[in-house]
Amino acid sequence: MGKRKVHVEMLDKLYLVGIRVRCPAEEYAWQIPLAAKQLDARKKEIANVLNFHQQLGAFVVDASSEEKDGYWVCHQVKKIEAVPEGMVSLRIPSQTYAVLKHKGSNMGILNTYEELHTWITKSGLKRRLGAWHLERFYHFKDTEQIEVDLMDTIHDEKRR
Repeated sequence: MGKRKVHVEMLDKLYLVGIRVRCPAEEYAWQIPLAAKQLDARKKEIANVLNFHQQLGAFVVDASSEEKDGYWVCHQVKKIEAVPEGMVSLRIPSQTYAVLKHKGSNMGILNTYEELHTWITKSGLKRRLGAWHLERFYHFKDTEQIEVDLMDTIHDEKRR
């Protein structure tokens, strides 16, 4: 695993407002950065944003319905109200995540996900493929130099 360290994080419910991206799978690598730039340009239109310098990506690995298919580029808000035209809102329930930081090109994210999934399996944990997964972006403006926490939703036996 090298220097990178996976940790487990529990988050309370989240309220998100942002832009939904739906496209063929091979286009997400360039469509998501475009949506992130668009959201950044319009962030002041969103009420109750908690952190303008951080974006959250949300997606469901095994989307069982059209409503959950795609990728959402969002800002976390205290509460959802007056969602700007052309934007959407999401409510993410309280969940537990295995988290691994990725720094570098957005094209390298798949390798980091592989590392994260290997750690989850070796740790005896189980992924929740039908739940919302998150990506917490700290640097997203340059696709060659992103910094993001990859947050894979896992079953947490202690909370059940």
